[in-house]
Amino acid sequence: MKNAHSPRLELRQGQSLVMTQALQQSIKLLQCNSLELREFVEQELEKNPFLLDEEEPAERSPEGESEQAQNTDDPREADFSDDENFTPDMADSSMEYDSNGDDSVDIEKDYLRHEQNLSNTGGSFNDDDERGIEDNPSAQISLREHLLQQLQLQVHDPIQRMIGANLIDLVDDAGYIKDDLQNLSNSLGISLPEVEATLTVLQSFDPSGVGARSLKECLGLQLRDKNRLDPAMQALLDNLPMLAEAKYEELKKRCGVDKDDLRQMIAEIRELNPKPGSNFIYDTSQVMEPDIFIRRLPDGNWHIELNTANFPKVMANKRYYKKITAETRNVKDKQYLTEQFGSASWLVRALEQRAQTMLKVAGELVKQQDAFFRLGVRYLKPLTLKNIALETGYHESTISRVTNGKFLLCPRGTFELKYFFTSGLARAEGSGEDVSSQSVKHYISEMIAKETSDAILSDDDIMERLKERNITVARRTVAKYREALNIPSSPKRKRLKLETI
Repeated sequence: MKNAHSPRLELRQGQSLVMTQALQQSIKLLQCNSLELREFVEQELEKNPFLLDEEEPAERSPEGESEQAQNTDDPREADFSDDENFTPDMADSSMEYDSNGDDSVDIEKDYLRHEQNLSNTGGSFNDDDERGIEDNPSAQISLREHLLQQLQLQVHDPIQRMIGANLIDLVDDAGYIKDDLQNLSNSLGISLPEVEATLTVLQSFDPSGVGARSLKECLGLQLRDKNRLDPAMQALLDNLPMLAEAKYEELKKRCGVDKDDLRQMIAEIRELNPKPGSNFIYDTSQVMEPDIFIRRLPDGNWHIELNTANFPKVMANKRYYKKITAETRNVKDKQYLTEQFGSASWLVRALEQRAQTMLKVAGELVKQQDAFFRLGVRYLKPLTLKNIALETGYHESTISRVTNGKFLLCPRGTFELKYFFTSGLARAEGSGEDVSSQSVKHYISEMIAKETSDAILSDDDIMERLKERNITVARRTVAKYREALNIPSSPKRKRLKLETI
């Protein structure tokens, strides 16, 4: 009998996932936004002697002669000659949608990215404040970035987040919104009350008073935050021209206060900041640069192409590599040169694969959400990463990386790709396709916007009206969606409407 504890040899066969450095860099490239991608490529151009910018194709040789002057051969000619996965159409891509793209960067491990929370200090109403901009913590960040950070943290509904991002783009350097909200409502295909509801959320952000449409509204928001917006103070705000003209006797009558109270109220007004955005640095990139353009063709189909301005154009310089290696005798030096040329060739290939993957995913997304692009947000379909993965053949993690931080420009505006992924609710049996949860929220918002003070809808009433649209949801689901839209309960809405009459 053999001893169970005696030493013995066993042979076991298994599989494991090995992340090579090239694979890690491929994943990094895929999830980079356009700014991060440009920074990465610029760093590679600085340290890799065999990597050339196509817009500046000068030879990096000791003689400083032009590559094209010495040889008319395309430096990209043999960049991928040893790569069995390379096809000529990848190098000659016109950056337009091609359903035959390939992707070699499917892997399930996701990388976490940390966010930095920045604070902001308030300003002063007085013009004699001589503090330098460097004294303010908020001077290290633009107002737009500050608001977008809060939007990501406080707003979780994709549609409301999309509206909020568009509203933030309308905020000027002083912190005001001067554009007509009806234009935004028309471009997004949603109701004006829904835009105004999102604006109310934006106006609760720091700095206090941001997103106001007038000086009166800006000061009122700041006073409300301090719990000082009583009827007398509201009357003073309603008569700001009189304050500018120093008509104090008339103001006392309008506000119903005596001289001392009026003096105190005016002092409080002067402590407020009429330009809440003044403590932030000027944002030179107010307009988000899209990664993908979508336009409608005369036949009704959609044309999809990459924004080539955001796509680095680089190539591997094979001729310089052959020249310098032929003159090198040291084994270690040759090994270093080979590694650098391989890195340059890999980067060119990885950029082409990234482009093809983005185009294919964007093409399928537009196909799935065709009704949204044609008719508006209420026609947004339920869509998941898995739906796109099944149609494109990529892994869900790849779809997630492609859609995060990438933007498309279409006739309805600029949107982040991930905004088009929403959960769905089933319609009544035999009543057609499932409806997006965002569409249900839009219906709820639309119903409540049309309420009158003597006909306030309860959550049960909304549930019944949704059933009439063949949408079956529970009352608690209606309540959850209503709260996500920052809409008060029916008793509170009734009190608010009675107060405004």
